[in-house]
Amino acid sequence: MPHLAALLRVARRLTLNPTFAEDLVQETMLLAWRGFRGFQTGTNARAWLFRILFNAFHGEGRKQAPEVESSTFVNARQQEAVEISEALAALPIEQRTVLLLCVVEGFTCREVAGILDLPTGTVMSRLSRARQELRSSLAPLAKEAYR
Repeated sequence: MPHLAALLRVARRLTLNPTFAEDLVQETMLLAWRGFRGFQTGTNARAWLFRILFNAFHGEGRKQAPEVESSTFVNARQQEAVEISEALAALPIEQRTVLLLCVVEGFTCREVAGILDLPTGTVMSRLSRARQELRSSLAPLAKEAYR
């Protein structure tokens, strides 16, 4: 299962809950297995699996993700990772989804448009807004770190 780790990574960011993420990936793999006859040989299997993941995510009414638990860490790098995770979690789900697929998973805007069934321009706009929002929310933290 070559794409399992990537599916789980994105599912964790979508659901903001490791247990829900594992359930979502398990459901995705089950749906892929059941619908394998619908897979077209020669097409992008990775994109096909991610489309199933997002359909399952939205189909189960999981749009409203639970709150992220805040933890206290002594290590500065860990604190930085927490702040970045919180900034990602604060993004609207539509922007977070596009950012994860384009930046973290390396899909092109065109591939993301196919996965999410959106126009390419919408994907590009959401990606731009997500990046701008992250810059805005992380900039004060960066200034603080360099004082």
